[in-house]
Amino acid sequence: MFSAGSPTAAVMFVGEGPGRDEDLAGEPFVGRSGRLLDRLIEEELGLARRDCYIANVVKCRPPNNRDPLPDEVAACRHFLEGQVALVAPAVTVTLGNFAARALLGSPEGVTRLRGKVYPFATGVLVPTFHPAAALRGAGLVLAQMRADFVRAKRALSGGSAR
Repeated sequence: MFSAGSPTAAVMFVGEGPGRDEDLAGEPFVGRSGRLLDRLIEEELGLARRDCYIANVVKCRPPNNRDPLPDEVAACRHFLEGQVALVAPAVTVTLGNFAARALLGSPEGVTRLRGKVYPFATGVLVPTFHPAAALRGAGLVLAQMRADFVRAKRALSGGSAR
């Protein structure tokens, strides 16, 4: 599974990898996590899903839905780098630990990385939690995600993103 959305999008979302629902549909973020992501895109960014570009660090579902292994991330890295180069987003939003670590090259997790904006490729990168974490973690995680999406919107409009 490669991606979904507009190849000329100003905002790119990058997740970990496809899950069961995504594997069946052939599109990233289509299950419960995808519905939450769509809602946040609309409510906080004022955009539709089709206006964004959505990709994953790994392009295939890891067996038993386990975390991607380092060699799997490395094997898919050139695809993701190519996507970032072609789309050239002004704002890249990483969803979860794997995406944040892969794109920032940091050993830190998303809990420590989020809340800031980082220079990245043709614009900036805003790390936030994976929507699945908000579905499990309820109010606090969802509120932090909303704040990160607002941060992304400010960066998109050229305002202060901090």
